[in-house]
Amino acid sequence: MKHIEWNIDPVAFWVSEVPIMYYSILLIAGTILSVWILKRVYRANGIPWENLQILVMLSIAGLFLGARLGHCLIYDYEYYFAHPLEILLPIRIKPDEGVVFVGYQGMASHGGLVGWIVAMVVYSRMTGEKILRTLDLIALVLPLAACFIRLGNFMNSEIVGIPTNVPWAFVFEQVDALPRHPAQVYEALAYLAIFGLNMLLYRRVGLDRYRGMFLGVTLTLVFTARFLIEFLKERQVSYEDQMALDVGQVLSIPFIILGIFFFIRGVYRMSSSN
Repeated sequence: MKHIEWNIDPVAFWVSEVPIMYYSILLIAGTILSVWILKRVYRANGIPWENLQILVMLSIAGLFLGARLGHCLIYDYEYYFAHPLEILLPIRIKPDEGVVFVGYQGMASHGGLVGWIVAMVVYSRMTGEKILRTLDLIALVLPLAACFIRLGNFMNSEIVGIPTNVPWAFVFEQVDALPRHPAQVYEALAYLAIFGLNMLLYRRVGLDRYRGMFLGVTLTLVFTARFLIEFLKERQVSYEDQMALDVGQVLSIPFIILGIFFFIRGVYRMSSSN
């Protein structure tokens, strides 16, 4: 059976001696598109433009720090404990004490979400905006940003799926010669569909009618998708081989429960006020 050969160089182009990765390009593109959509939502709801600028800066900082620390502490603690500079700097220190620029290799979505929530608390304190309303705002576009991140993983040939013989299987030549599920694409499509659902709900009910609903929908659906697709992924660290569920699945469960809570809370409070 013929499968799809995938051997894209993760480096899109070079600027002098600095590699510009497809992952970085897609991350920036997803951020810009998400901010553009948020700008329209802010304007429609009478929220000052200055607040969005603060929101974007804090969100980027919170998501990056949380995702990076989450990956380093959860998936490769021993290595990064011995190489702490590599946690926050996009470098790899070679055994001969040389340094090579490699970009940021490894982000954990669960850690990113925790970092984002902390950033939203700071934003709420700075602007006086209600924190739950702010979380709803970002939750509208968060799946879109996650979609672009998974496409970046796809371009990097990382977070690959388990071997399969389905007709759409990919052979990630930089990994091995086995046909595999394109798990990154599955996740990207799932997150894009969740973003579409969020925007449909927003057009129908607006931002403030069910406070907390968008946060609930996003948490529940994103992490349910993550939980299910993990069954089609290769384990990322060796100690997961001894676990019934992998780390990503275990960490998804509390977010699913939290999402269901916020969804029910938002709908119930609206029903009680009618």
